[in-house]
Parts: sequence; C-alpha cells; structure tokens
Amino acid sequence: MNFLDLLVIVAYVGGFLWLGRLFKDNAGAKDYFLGGRSFGWFPLSLSTAATQLSAISFISAPAFVGLKAGGGLQWLTYEFAVPLAMLFLMVFLIPPMYKAGVVSVYAFLERRFSRSTRTLLSIVFQISRAFGTSVMIYTVALILSGVMDIDMWITITVIGVVTLIYSYQGGMKAVVYGDMIQMIILVLGIFICFGAGLHYLGGWSVFQEAVDPARLKAVDFTSMGFEEGSEFGFWPMLIGGFFLYVSYYGTDQSQVQRLFSARDLGTVKKTLLANGLMRFPLTLLYCLMGLLLGTLVLQDASFAASIPADKPDLMIPIFIRDYLPHGLIGLLMVAILSAAMSSLSSAINSLSAASTEDLFNSKGQLPEKEHLRISKVTALFWGVVCIVLAFFTGDIADTVIEAINKIGSVFFGPILATFIAAIAVRKVNALGANVGLLTGVLVNVYLWLFVPSIFWFWWNAVGAVVTMVVALLTSLVLGGQAKEGGITDFGTKIETDWTKTLILVGFFVLIVLVSIWLPGWLA
Repeated sequence: MNFLDLLVIVAYVGGFLWLGRLFKDNAGAKDYFLGGRSFGWFPLSLSTAATQLSAISFISAPAFVGLKAGGGLQWLTYEFAVPLAMLFLMVFLIPPMYKAGVVSVYAFLERRFSRSTRTLLSIVFQISRAFGTSVMIYTVALILSGVMDIDMWITITVIGVVTLIYSYQGGMKAVVYGDMIQMIILVLGIFICFGAGLHYLGGWSVFQEAVDPARLKAVDFTSMGFEEGSEFGFWPMLIGGFFLYVSYYGTDQSQVQRLFSARDLGTVKKTLLANGLMRFPLTLLYCLMGLLLGTLVLQDASFAASIPADKPDLMIPIFIRDYLPHGLIGLLMVAILSAAMSSLSSAINSLSAASTEDLFNSKGQLPEKEHLRISKVTALFWGVVCIVLAFFTGDIADTVIEAINKIGSVFFGPILATFIAAIAVRKVNALGANVGLLTGVLVNVYLWLFVPSIFWFWWNAVGAVVTMVVALLTSLVLGGQAKEGGITDFGTKIETDWTKTLILVGFFVLIVLVSIWLPGWLA
C-alpha cells in the first residue's frame, strides 16, 4: 500500500459518507426502511446481487474452488436451486406478504398466528443475522489486515464505523443506491483479478494444461450427503438449496425488505426473475477466478509459500498485495470494501426494521417522529453489536463462507415452514407454529453437534419438514382455534406467469447442463 492506494480508498469512503448525507432526509420510519416504496426492479436487483456478491463470495468462495482441500467447481451446485426458488417465491410466497403492506416480514405472522410467533421469529432473525454479519466483518478485517499490515481491531472498527454512519443516515435509499455502485466496482474487481492472474500464469492455454483436473468436476449425481466427505451431490444441493433460497429470499428480513420496497407487485416479480437469472453468471465468474488463481499457486512456489496452509481465504488478498501494481491495489481494496459495506449496511437496516417494528411498534402506536427516532437508535445499536461480535468470530469453519451458510441452515428450514403454514395450512395454530419452529431449530442443532455425517445443506429440508409435522401435530392434539389466514385474506390468489415460469425452468436446465459440460471445455 502506498499513497496512491490510500488516496483511492479515502476517496471511496468519503463518497459513501456523502451518500448517507444525500439521503438523510426521510419523511418517516417507513420511508427510512422502505424508501417510500419507490424502487424499480433494476436497482433492487443490483442491490440484492451486491449483497450476495459479498466479501465472502469475493474471497472465500474462490479459495474453496482453487485452493481448499476437497474444493473445486462443485461450488457451482450452490446455484442450481436458485431459479426454482425464485419461481416459488414469485407464485406463492411473496404476493400475499407484499399485499399485506407490512414493513417487517414477521408482522405477517401475527395476523395468522399470534404476536408471540411474530416476536419469536423476529428474535431468531435478529440473533442469527447479527452473528452472520459479524463473521462477514471479520472476513473483511482478515483481508485488510493481511494486505495493509495493520491490526485486526483497527480494520474491524474502521469498516464498521464507516458503514454504520452512511446506512444510519440514509436508510434504505442509501443502502439500495449504494449497493448499485458497489456492485459495479466489485464486478470490475473480479475482472481485474482474473485478467492479472491469467497474465502471470502465461495465458489460457497454460491454464488448461496446468489446472488440477480434480477441481474441474462440478456435478456429482451419486453423492447423497449422508456420509462424511460426501458433500455437494446434485440432489442434496438441489433439494436443500431450494429450501435454503426460498427461506432466505422469502422470509429473511434483510432480503424481503427490498421486495417490500418495490413500487408494485409487478416490480417484485421482475426483481425475483432478475435474481434468478443473475446469480449463476456471477458465481461462475468468481469461481473461474478462484480456479485460475489456485492454478497459479501450484505453478508459483513463492505464491504458495506465502499462503498459510490453514488459511486458504488469504489467497485473494495475498494475490492483490503481491501481484497488482499500486493504484490497482487501492481499487481492489475498494472492491472488497464495497462487498463488505453492502452486506453490513443491508444487515443494519433490516435488523433495525425488525427490532423497531416487532418489538417497539408492533401495534403501530408510536407517533411518527418518535417512530423515526427509535428506527435510527436501533440502527446504531445493531451496527455496534455487529462490530463487537466481529472480534469473537472467525474460526467456525475451514473457510468463512461455510460458517455463514451453516449458521443460516440451522434456521432457514424451520422459518420457511412457519411461513408456509401461515399461508397454506389453516389447521396450524399459534401454539403449534411456535412449538414446531423451536423443535425444527433444535433438531438442526443436534444434527450439527452430533451427526456430522449428514451434509449441512440437508438441514434446510430436514428443519422445514420437522417444523411442519410438529406444528400440525401439536395443533391437532392440543387443539385451540387457528386464525383465519392465507392467500385470499390480502386480495391475492395464486397466479402463474407462464412466460417467467418457462424462463426460470429453462434457465435451471441450462445451468445444470453448462456445469456438466464445463470441465470438458476447461481441460
């Protein structure tokens, strides 16, 4: 790092602090959390993609593909279920919640079950999202401390405070439009790393000759994920992934809040369609970057020696530090900052929305001025919590991205089953929903601690099934009146857009075929 690199970083940070001030005038709490429901599908799609293409994806996924033992292009199978999940959300889950006009997605559950269900799920989200976000902050601190040679605590504090200031001031408008800028910078950073890696390796033909053939296989139809080491099979990734993505995009406040910010239901559906089509190309891009740089590690002894054997996540930051010229180092640091700030700002805004709407204003009793004040106070609170937690995370899994996904997979299935029951299973009552949710989470925790042979992607499906069965049985056995609720209560019925359906199903088939064909093209 030299003066030029620092100048690029300072200019970027200053620009985002200005962005927060630009959007600091919010008419009220709903404007703060939903941007006045004024967004079109394009900024919402880029904002969602930026959150997904986080520092975790930029750093840890390429390390898995190119360097980690047992890794490789099988990472692409993470994306197989995404188009089908978007289709389910578009047709079934999102329309009734959007029509309900809620700010917090968990407020929808109070109308169908009880306030206790709403509060329980909101608290589960707040704890899990704060913990997961802290791991993301840790990742960025790991990157910057390795490249800039400064203490970890300084990097955690700086990235956290800068992001907190601009998201605290600008609310959802600052988050979405900031994400758009960050998305462009991040994709540019991936292309820079890819091009530089190809240059130092000696060209595409050298890469094809030197790449480890074991890392090229992307699809495994034989592994079912019920034995240790049998991960990333087609069926566990497709089935478990479907439950994971439906839950993440459809019941996680950090994602659904963007959809609730859309100007109308048609915009919501276009956003979901774009999400279903954008993820695989982006994932393929950073996976190829990881594969290329992993091949460079095999060919360059000095590069290999500089990466600690137990810290594969350092592959990208060390490459940036040792192989890129000054100026570009600063730009790549900006790309990393972009990824981190996108994830953190989204988390702060959504955590604030959940706390404010579900704990302090659940009955809509607060005056508008007080409502906005509490919204900003909770944003400040959660920003500080995420920063503090970041000092105590980081050693949960071999790569940080696995830690994030494991944490989420404990909760995603049970939460999804609760929402499906709210919309479609009228016999489930509030007590059944609460007991089912807790049981599903506890079963997943048990699998994590005591049944390591089951691939954690299955937890998403197992948790959902256990939650639904227990919720239904508890409701039937213990009795109690279930509230009326479901799709028709909000003037919505199941409507299938056959054009979007065919596009998403066709894209699912396409990405599976591309993943099967890709090893032959790369070899």
